[in-house]
Amino acid sequence: MSLRGAVDLSAVAAQSQRRQQAGNGGPAPARASASGVVVDVTEADFQQVVVEQSMTVPVVIDLWATWCQPCKQLSPVLERLAEEYGGRFLLAKVDVDANPRLSQVFQAQSIPMVVAVVKGQPVPLFQGALPEQQVRAYLDELLRLAESNGVSGTLAAAPEASAEEDVEPELPPLHQEAYEAIERDDLPAAAAAYEKALAQNPSDELARAGQAQVGLLLRTQGTDPQAARAAAAAAPTDPRAQVLAADLDLLGGHVEDAFARLVDTVRNTSAEDRDLARAHLLELFEIVGSGDPRVAAARRALTSALF
Repeated sequence: MSLRGAVDLSAVAAQSQRRQQAGNGGPAPARASASGVVVDVTEADFQQVVVEQSMTVPVVIDLWATWCQPCKQLSPVLERLAEEYGGRFLLAKVDVDANPRLSQVFQAQSIPMVVAVVKGQPVPLFQGALPEQQVRAYLDELLRLAESNGVSGTLAAAPEASAEEDVEPELPPLHQEAYEAIERDDLPAAAAAYEKALAQNPSDELARAGQAQVGLLLRTQGTDPQAARAAAAAAPTDPRAQVLAADLDLLGGHVEDAFARLVDTVRNTSAEDRDLARAHLLELFEIVGSGDPRVAAARRALTSALF
């Protein structure tokens, strides 16, 4: 682990500075945790929150997206460790869909991806939802690297949030039941809770999206990715092989690859096989979200493949 890397932060930092200096007094402040050790970062405040702060403490950047299931496993681990380490590093969370330039700058081929910045220099860490013990090992090594380069400060405690600001809205009971089931890795129970929620309210879009996400995790649980991809490559018109490979693509953050795979399957098959691929593609749209521009593009490609 060293401070020398292929990522050049100067361009995005300079653009961030220009945005801060342009009109309306600059960007709104980054949203932070009550303790101040976890913040949401955008391209607009990257210079102030990440580059400048990295002169005092290491900044760990969590590149994530709302549709990314492994991100939902890793992010709570990073946030808990940020609190535990008591300000020895700042955790900066970057939504790659809302900040595509930052994703490009850090060359994020798949997410979750974790990098660090020390003294304004990028330090690659790891990709994927690693176990907490491994994440902790990376953080400890990062802190040693930072200290050897003269960065050994601690974040000042943030002002205590008001009681009103600290209260999060309660989830509906069945949504809470599903969330707790996911937390204890009981995916069938989570699926059952979402199914009950949809039975009570068929227009519950959050339950529908949650059910689709849990379904993705159940379908890929215990799968050998290498074997599944080999099977898909050997049978390009087998819809079941392509569906499983598309699930793995999506789980790894390769959204466009997953969509393109199933669009091609629709184009190259017929009858029941085509219907299976089309229905599964629509389910993946639910996971990513109808507002995502990649979904809109894939819908147009699907229409072209069908007609």
